[in-house]
Amino acid sequence: MNILILGAGQVGTTAAQHLSREEGNEVTIVDSNAAVLRELQDRLDVRTVVGHASFPDVLERAGAREADMIIALTNSDEVNMIACQIAHTLFQTPKKIARIRAAEYIAVEGLWDKSAVPVDFRISPEELVTSHIEQLIHYPGAFQVLEFADGAVRLVGARAHRGGLLVGQQIKTLQEHIPGIETRIAAIYRNGQSLIPDGNTLIQENDEVFFIAARKDIRIVMSEMRKLEDPVRRVVIAGGGNIGFRLAAALEQTNQVKLIEHNKSRARAISERLGNTIVLHGDAADEELLLEENIDSSDIFVALTNSEEVNILSAMVAKQLGCKKVMALINRPSYTDLVESGAIDVAISPRQITIGSLLEHVRRGDVVKVHSLRGGRAEAIEAIVRGDEQTSKIVGRAVEHIQLPPGTSINVIVRGGRVMQAHHDTVIETDDHIILFIADRRQTDEVARLIQVNVQLK
Repeated sequence: MNILILGAGQVGTTAAQHLSREEGNEVTIVDSNAAVLRELQDRLDVRTVVGHASFPDVLERAGAREADMIIALTNSDEVNMIACQIAHTLFQTPKKIARIRAAEYIAVEGLWDKSAVPVDFRISPEELVTSHIEQLIHYPGAFQVLEFADGAVRLVGARAHRGGLLVGQQIKTLQEHIPGIETRIAAIYRNGQSLIPDGNTLIQENDEVFFIAARKDIRIVMSEMRKLEDPVRRVVIAGGGNIGFRLAAALEQTNQVKLIEHNKSRARAISERLGNTIVLHGDAADEELLLEENIDSSDIFVALTNSEEVNILSAMVAKQLGCKKVMALINRPSYTDLVESGAIDVAISPRQITIGSLLEHVRRGDVVKVHSLRGGRAEAIEAIVRGDEQTSKIVGRAVEHIQLPPGTSINVIVRGGRVMQAHHDTVIETDDHIILFIADRRQTDEVARLIQVNVQLK
């Protein structure tokens, strides 16, 4: 696939890293910063073009006329929209994806019709990150909560703690503990290493356990991994930018929310737009301010400023002062060691959250959902099975007879709206939605070939 990426910022670079490594992709990146493009070309197998992303002559030089897809990921909504418009009008590019940050654009009815702004798919990192944090707040104790099958199924990552009923026991005892509850442990990470779980695997304290279950059963299964935490009531948010404001607006009807914003005019502006949130002007890393606002009795502190260093520092200070759980917006993978050391409970990576949404529209075959895990080293995907026994390698076959790559498992099947756990003797049928866990994302090409229809098999 010939893919044109506009913008070499954090999201654009992450997209290029993922897509350039996948089989059959030819990636070209456009950016006005020549130094950034040189550095990318040294690291990745990509072509680069220096120039303004929405100029027709720049898009022509970048190969828009031959591109199968254009992904506009610059920091400007307007540039992204115009670039897609030009790609549609001048080059008839088949698929156009744009990063749109402003809710004021997204909410306008009719704006995104082919006759108006011809964008096939819109990606809003702020919206995706806000939703991700909301899920973590709704399921305290989890460090990752991912949706599949239109929300009916969730994949949850939780660290096993003493007090969890399954800790110190084999996985096969799970059905004895919670009879009638269908769940599957998809993966275990121990000391940073992936384990392929089976019934005899012993769950140990501090294991990172990924399990999949119906939405209504999540808390029951979570109690097997750790003692259930009380529902979150008091939330403190550091940073009143797009994400901080969105999160406060989403939570203020059900939680006690305080928001700390360093910029005085911004603090005043958002206080006028929020109804039940207490907006404070100040430094989120100021010990005196945090103590005055009773940080020790807060359930969660979420650092969402534009500075990673401020997020890390303020979260660590809040933790030291007694806040039960702290989260921080962190982009640099090198900083994730702070999470593993216990200084920060949850690191939120906008790049990894956004790339999953992007990959849903890029992957071949009928892939409807992609979630990036473990800093991009693993993936969970939902795909629709097409074809028949003559054209598919999996239709009509029991799960145990499907040649999956090492570390890959089929965990759940959604058939006609019914959610089923995938047992070894479950036979895959046409139009099934299958949810797979891929422990090593380098196996995604092999998985894609496995689920694709192949007429040559006839």
